[in-house]
Amino acid sequence: THVIYITGNHDEFLRRYSNSDFGTIQLVDEFQHKTVDGRTLLVTHGDKYDVVVRYHKWLAFLGDNAYNILLVVNRWYNYVREKLGYDYWSLSAYLKHKVKQAVSFIGEYEEAVVQECEKRGCDGVVCGHIHHAEMKKINNSYYYNCGDWVESCTALVENYSGEIEIVKWLEVDKKTFNSQNRKEPNEVVA
Repeated sequence: THVIYITGNHDEFLRRYSNSDFGTIQLVDEFQHKTVDGRTLLVTHGDKYDVVVRYHKWLAFLGDNAYNILLVVNRWYNYVREKLGYDYWSLSAYLKHKVKQAVSFIGEYEEAVVQECEKRGCDGVVCGHIHHAEMKKINNSYYYNCGDWVESCTALVENYSGEIEIVKWLEVDKKTFNSQNRKEPNEVVA
């Protein structure tokens, strides 16, 4: 399997190795993906379109540390919820989406990423920086945000016809992933 690893602000130390190949793993800052149906998508983590990360490093550092603390609190909170029979719930995602400025920031961020995609002549963009899974059309471009695998447990997949879909881990039938039904490596689990 060929893996293209897109660097971002949480693994910025890897950026010095960008454009390196490690056998079947390619490390890049961004990539242009051609979908099965012929569309060209700019694939980027997206942090370079975030004005806080780019121009206010101290605030980004503070926010990153607060976010990491919140993830630890969230883990314990959900441990207690599970013991009480409740489903997983993301405290950090809830707080992010309740703040009005965060909603405004998300809109500005989406516009900035789409403008870059259009400037490069791409049909759409795939990113993940703001940790909010979303699929929509902005102007004439496709905007796909994978969310994240830490708090919202989401990812993007391209199906055999070239359509992009959001996959949520918590909605996957857990029977598919128990040890009796585990698939061989490189086999697709649908």
